[in-house]
Amino acid sequence: MMKNNSRRKFIKKAGAAISTAFAFPTIIPASALGRNGYVPPSDRINLAFIGAGNQAGNDVKSFLEDERVQITTICDVNKQSAGYWDGKVAGREFIMKMVDDAYGEKYGKKYKSCRGYEDFRDVIGRKDIDAVEIVTPDHWHAIPVLMAAEAKKDIYCQKPLALTVAEGRAMSDAVKKHEVVFQTGSQQRSNTHFRRVCELVRNGKIGELQTATCSLPAGTPDFGKTGHLTETVPVPKGFNYDMWLGPAPEAPYCPARTHVNFRWILDYSGGMVTDWGGHHPDIAQWGMDTEYTGPVKIQNAKATWADHPIWNTATEFYFECIYENGLKLIVTSSESNGVKFSGTEGSVWASRGEHDADPKSILGAEIGPDGTHLYKSDNHFRNFIDCVLSREETIAPAEVAHRSITIAHLGNIAMMLEQDLEWDPQQERFTNNEEANKMLSRKMREPWDKVYQKYMV
Repeated sequence: MMKNNSRRKFIKKAGAAISTAFAFPTIIPASALGRNGYVPPSDRINLAFIGAGNQAGNDVKSFLEDERVQITTICDVNKQSAGYWDGKVAGREFIMKMVDDAYGEKYGKKYKSCRGYEDFRDVIGRKDIDAVEIVTPDHWHAIPVLMAAEAKKDIYCQKPLALTVAEGRAMSDAVKKHEVVFQTGSQQRSNTHFRRVCELVRNGKIGELQTATCSLPAGTPDFGKTGHLTETVPVPKGFNYDMWLGPAPEAPYCPARTHVNFRWILDYSGGMVTDWGGHHPDIAQWGMDTEYTGPVKIQNAKATWADHPIWNTATEFYFECIYENGLKLIVTSSESNGVKFSGTEGSVWASRGEHDADPKSILGAEIGPDGTHLYKSDNHFRNFIDCVLSREETIAPAEVAHRSITIAHLGNIAMMLEQDLEWDPQQERFTNNEEANKMLSRKMREPWDKVYQKYMV
């Protein structure tokens, strides 16, 4: 296989060809791909997956469809087991077989090119890997991103971006310093319904914007079918549980704690508030034109918390974010899933697969050539590869993702403290509550605390 520096030259050459032809690249010209438009295997972008759960299985399928990519590496602390979405099987060997089977079917021969690793550091250290997708639990986003950025790997990181505000800031700063391409898995930005609604708002088609409402799902659904398995049991063979915990506090193993149900434990995630908070508040900020800032106040926060031996995230929630210009963003679990923008002359609403307006006449509003036209992407995964080639910014860059998920983190903190909080979005500190400031970061378990500090900008 071609050495990494040669492949980088190909990437740069192909990217230059694309940039000349397209404002936002979508495909490589056939002349850059070789005969019949196919990319030779030695010239494809070598992509590694760090994380091999249910979301990895979905994302692998999307990257397998891109002829410019070669998935070469799968890393996960779990060899293979059930306990993922709907109790299904996933893990390192399961995803490796998925990749090899797909390439075998595509190329008409038995294909065994995918290598498996347990430790992500071995993956990041490989010189022949151009890009990584990090699709681990939330508490395992920051350190791999910091290390991959320093190693000059381009990064696709699943949402929510970070476990804490402090980790998100460190990740965004590292991406900027090391000049790597970064895509966050907030794929609603590559959805025509959300983009259309945000353009209508940004172009004044609902009058003066007053309120944005993000309606997120409620509850702690037992996605892994393991919620009842809360008793301490031996760690299954083939599962490096200590590595799975990583920087999180030490805790006894039980099936309800790991795999897809990690989302309902505050040591590893933030419940539905951060799970869907990586989606709808991100769209709200896009429509409000507040992508690079944040609210100045979090108020009227209230929540009902999980009644479960291990799960402890919010099951019902409500909070309001007030911006310096008077805009209000409401995050709630009590309305229909979607994002609604309300203005002085009407409202628009979007969810996955549809959008609507009141009055209906807003739907047909035209946006002229001098109007605001938002970044257009119709495929989140291809947009990442386009930008790896062109070196342009992706549709969901790190700083934007950090600002968006900060809203969810602020909401969780306000609901835990049951207090109104004042926030400085420039300094990223609370101005009226030192206890809340302590919750902007988490203490990491040794030795990962030292690793984190080493790679911070």
